[in-house]
Amino acid sequence: MAGTGVEAAVEWLASVAQGPDACRREWECDPRGIALLPAGRRWDVLILPGELGRPTLDVLTRLIDRPGPVLSDFGDARTGFFVPPGTVARWAGTGVRGAGRGTWIVVPHPGQAAAGGGVRWLIPPDGSGTLTDATLLELAMHEAAARGRG
Repeated sequence: MAGTGVEAAVEWLASVAQGPDACRREWECDPRGIALLPAGRRWDVLILPGELGRPTLDVLTRLIDRPGPVLSDFGDARTGFFVPPGTVARWAGTGVRGAGRGTWIVVPHPGQAAAGGGVRWLIPPDGSGTLTDATLLELAMHEAAARGRG
């Protein structure tokens, strides 16, 4: 049944593209297995620096069974958490970048490993639309930052 989870994740991600079929072809044809997708429709992405992102994910996964999708980029320099649309416009924290309405992000195919150490899923989407609650993410960030200073 693993295929159905990946298929649902592909459908969920591709649904934000202007041409979902073109998005699927891009994933299939691009040797890196990536597509460029617009943020701000079904999700925003809060992008944390790697030294805060991974510890935040560790805290978050202790707090809840399954956070929303999480991306990591080349060399783990940044970690992107999928949050509800509109979050970026309301975000007031410093040191965190955001991809919301009017921006695009590089998204790997949810069922493939990253080629050449590129962008990859730390937690792939499952197709259900689950996103990380921004308040919970902020609490996890504070705890991770406090542990880093301790």
